[in-house]
Amino acid sequence: MYAVYLAIVRNKDHLLFLFLAIISLFLLLNDENPRMRIVRGKAVELVSFLSSPLTVAKSLLFLEEENQLLREKTLALSLQVESMLNLHKENEELLSLLDFKKKTTLKIRPARVVNKGTQPNLLSIVIDGGKIDGIKKNQAVLTPKGVIGKTIEASNRASIVQLITDTNFRLSVRILPSGATGILRFLDGNTAQISEVQKNANVKIGDKVVTSGFSDIYPSGLPVGKVEGVYDGRSSFEKIIKVSLPNNMSSFQYVFVITEKLNEVN
Repeated sequence: MYAVYLAIVRNKDHLLFLFLAIISLFLLLNDENPRMRIVRGKAVELVSFLSSPLTVAKSLLFLEEENQLLREKTLALSLQVESMLNLHKENEELLSLLDFKKKTTLKIRPARVVNKGTQPNLLSIVIDGGKIDGIKKNQAVLTPKGVIGKTIEASNRASIVQLITDTNFRLSVRILPSGATGILRFLDGNTAQISEVQKNANVKIGDKVVTSGFSDIYPSGLPVGKVEGVYDGRSSFEKIIKVSLPNNMSSFQYVFVITEKLNEVN
């Protein structure tokens, strides 16, 4: 308390001036004299002018906060939409797999793609099915759209699948309805090539390409692709057939492994 008293004594002149200024301002603002009204108007204008920058600054700050909030909401909505689209796509793929499993006469094991292959000289994927699921080496792997490869390694709970797009992959195929046979290998994009097709084979664009059944791995009649081009080969005894593959090799998440050939696909 004594310290407060000393502070008042030391600053009594300033405090007296402030007190008198407040009294004077009060009297001026409450005086009804026309001249004082003009003074009050000017004072209000001055205060408004001095406070304008602060008001603008506050407004800009508010707008920036609002824009940041809108950006966050936009990002959240974009992520929700993307998630819904991915779920829709996955749901369609699962429904397609379920429909295929009901119709096929083969004994098949569904599996999920969990990773890309780790071997640099081999295009492959890793699936979450292995020996305990009846999956072993050299079994056909496909989606409802068609063949995508074969198993080349199998552990207890995972397997490596060599993809049809690997440069070393070869597949014996048949072209329908002509019945011409040949060997399919990947070219680029979603295109493959069939060689060793007889020159006199009646092959047309749009013809269906299926597995020939000559392999111990692939039953006959599994879908592979469609003919998109017919060309004369270097040899006068063969044709070269270009084939479009139905699967987008970078987008599927689920596959089927044929674990037993009960009956061949028609």
